[in-house]
Amino acid sequence: MERNIVAILRGIQPSEAQAICAVLIECGITKIEVPLNSPNPFESIEVMANNFGKTALIGAGTVLSVQDVRMVQDAGGKLIVSPDCNPQVIQATKAAGMLSYPGVLTPTECFTALRNGADGLKFFPGVMIGTAGLGAVRAVLPKGTEILAVGGAGPDNFAEWKAAGADGFGIGSAIYKPGNSADEVRAKAQAIVVEYDKVFAV
Repeated sequence: MERNIVAILRGIQPSEAQAICAVLIECGITKIEVPLNSPNPFESIEVMANNFGKTALIGAGTVLSVQDVRMVQDAGGKLIVSPDCNPQVIQATKAAGMLSYPGVLTPTECFTALRNGADGLKFFPGVMIGTAGLGAVRAVLPKGTEILAVGGAGPDNFAEWKAAGADGFGIGSAIYKPGNSADEVRAKAQAIVVEYDKVFAV
């Protein structure tokens, strides 16, 4: 099955990008973002897109401007994730034919994102809204709205987030921390996939 897990590789170096990306795909995680506050992020995105762009959805996180969107597109990325809800970024992403996942926390931000064409909503930081808050907001969103819980969602509480209405997750330090080897990332990714499959296979 296709897993709705976005691996957030904050701090990754271009020299690691190919090996780490390969390991994630091998484990069954095929949505990967490089936050733009990482070292040389566009180079890392380009390496991943060139090598794995046909088998994985590669893109950027912490995308804050229209210029960033253009640079991600030039690097071959197809996914734009932001910590905030910026209509200009959403519109530029959709105009470029890429997927848009803006960060939201309130109903106002959710509906602003959807009205501007967002493909899905990134509830961030998830720990602030919690599962009860997500459940309340989910009740008023259009049916079929895709929700990713990011920041506070992990293997130990996937089930609770799913019950509250989350469709998937963005996973950062629980899957990759700067300095992690490919083998370390493999072990963490495998454990996350096992828990995800337990929750979403039913």
